[in-house]
Amino acid sequence: MKNNLLIGFLLLFSSVVFAQKQYAKNYHTNGNLKEEGWVKDNLKHGYWKFYYPNGVLKEKGHFKKGLKHKYWYFYRADSFKEKEGHYINGLQNKWWLFYDNNGDVGHKCQLKNNIKNGYCLVYQKRKLVKASKFVNGKKIKEWKDFSSFKKENNLNDLK
Repeated sequence: MKNNLLIGFLLLFSSVVFAQKQYAKNYHTNGNLKEEGWVKDNLKHGYWKFYYPNGVLKEKGHFKKGLKHKYWYFYRADSFKEKEGHYINGLQNKWWLFYDNNGDVGHKCQLKNNIKNGYCLVYQKRKLVKASKFVNGKKIKEWKDFSSFKKENNLNDLK
């Protein structure tokens, strides 16, 4: 009887400890930090950061039950921002911004479940030079000037 109670207590205690969040760190073979963040139920959960082998930040964002979730930032090995955007259950959704080598937005696109779905706007020297509209990954329209784009579209769709 005592053994059964002891085993029951240990199982209950271990399941409570197992369900708690723990902070984890993993390292590259050169000893530099590779990744750090929270683990819950053996899955990445909460805020995480990932690093290149040289120690420069590579990406950061949140996980929910092992899947990328919420807003994420990605960086090049030279520390400049590469892209940023929303994840929902591990899939890219909503607006995503992609940066050029000068650190300016080169283009931005609306995505749904990793597929272009909505508008993609292309910039050069911070000026809109081209716009396209996609439905389920297929381009259905393209504009080469802002005035025609503005006439044909509801700019509230760009929010």
